[in-house]
Formats: sequence, structure tokens, C-alpha cells
Amino acid sequence: MNAIKQLFNAYIYGSMHVAMTVLALVLMTNHMFRIPFDWAIATFAWCGTMFSYNFMKYDGLFRVKKTAGRRIKIIVALSTVALAVAGISFFFLERVTQIIAIVFFGLTALYTVPFFPNTKNLRNWSGIKIYIVALCWAGITVVLPLIDAGIPLTSDAYLKFSQRFLLIIVLILVFEIIDLKEDDPHLKTIPQQIGVKRTKVLNLIFLALLFFLEFLRITIDYRQLAANLCMVVATALFTIYATPNRPKYYTLFWVEAIPIFWLGLVVLFGQKLF
Repeated sequence: MNAIKQLFNAYIYGSMHVAMTVLALVLMTNHMFRIPFDWAIATFAWCGTMFSYNFMKYDGLFRVKKTAGRRIKIIVALSTVALAVAGISFFFLERVTQIIAIVFFGLTALYTVPFFPNTKNLRNWSGIKIYIVALCWAGITVVLPLIDAGIPLTSDAYLKFSQRFLLIIVLILVFEIIDLKEDDPHLKTIPQQIGVKRTKVLNLIFLALLFFLEFLRITIDYRQLAANLCMVVATALFTIYATPNRPKYYTLFWVEAIPIFWLGLVVLFGQKLF
């Protein structure tokens, strides 16, 4: 049991779970726009996410107790492999996709590292973190697959980008509710500014908007609509029951698994992924 727990912790804290979430959203985009599976995009998204998230968490990782040293070494090794694989897959992307990917990587770097003296990184800019993360996730999981497949950015593409942006905002807000006791007050997260109850109401409004935006699609797929409804209801329940007293796994595993659950619903309802 101890070995299983260690593997599970390596999976969670090594950012493999969040990488699976990003991959699930990429596959959702493939499904929605009938894009054939592209190993280069899938690999770049998975490995790039794993490396980026571990890179962003480096400062925190090295401040944990010494007993976690072995885990840190394992995460560093896995991150190095992920970076190498992401680098290889990068060269199999279309040129325009590579340029857009570099832009998002630049945002990730700015999020972590202050590029100018006496300045903060984007992570510490009051109130901006949530929008940078949502923009990067929506861009990587919607824009990159479409651009690489040569699909024009139609109204449906902008609609899906907006829905994906809203979904990530919603998931981050659940994280911020759980982390309320630990977050620095200077971060000015939404729960810090408006309280937990109002944050939950805001989340439910965003989820309703996300769902009803589907009716603006050029062609409405009612099986996809049913999958969306199940995903929205599940996310709403996680929002309603979120409190600062919940254990970390509430968000680190269950909330981050919502996009994976969404992808599973697509399969369950008999739809082809790509």
C-alpha cells in the first residue's frame, strides 16, 4: 500500500495528472472539430504541461521538508525527460503552431520568473494569475490543435475558446476556495475579495453561461450537449461543496479530473473522439 501511495503522490505532485487533464481537453477539441489524432500535438501538450507546472512549482518544492527530497529528485528527473520529449515533438509541429506555442511558453516563463530587476513575476501580480492560466490553457487546448490541423478560426472556434476559458476560470476558483487559508492576502484572489459564498455564485453563473453558449454553435450536437450538461452539473457540485477545510486531494485529483470525466462522457454517449 505504501508503494501505491508513493506512486500516486508522484503522479499528482509530478504534475502528470494535470498533464492528463490538458491532454483530455486537447482530445475534446479533436472530437468537436473532427480533427484526426496528432501524436505531436498530444505529446507536446502532455509533456509541455508536465514540465511547465513542475518548473512553476520549483521554489515550493525545494522549501518542503527534507524527507521529501527523494520525491523532488524523482520529479526533477521526470520533468527533464518531459522537457526532452516536448522539445522533440515541437519540431514536428507546423511552423505557425510553433510560434504560437512559443508565445504561450513565454507567458508561462513570465508567470514564474521576473525578467526585470525589482519586479514581480506574473504569479504575484494581484488578480492577474487566474486570467493568465485560463488564457494559456484555452490557447493550448483549443488554438494549437486547430492551427496545427489547418482549420480556420470560425465563430465555432471562438465559441469553444470562450467556453474553455470559462471552464478553466471555474476550476481555478474552486482551487482558490480550497486554498483560501494558505494564500497570501496580497494575491487578492477572488474568494479573498468577495468571499466564498459570492465566489460560488459567480462560479455557478459562469457554468450556466458555459452551458448555454453551446446553443450558439452553427450545428448543435445533442449528445455533446448532454455530455456538457453532466460535466457542468458535476462541476457545480464540486463548487457547492468546496470549503477551505477540504483536503488538497479534493482539487489536486478530483477537480482536476473533471475534463477527463468530460472526455469519458463523450465516449460513454457513443461519440467518436476523432
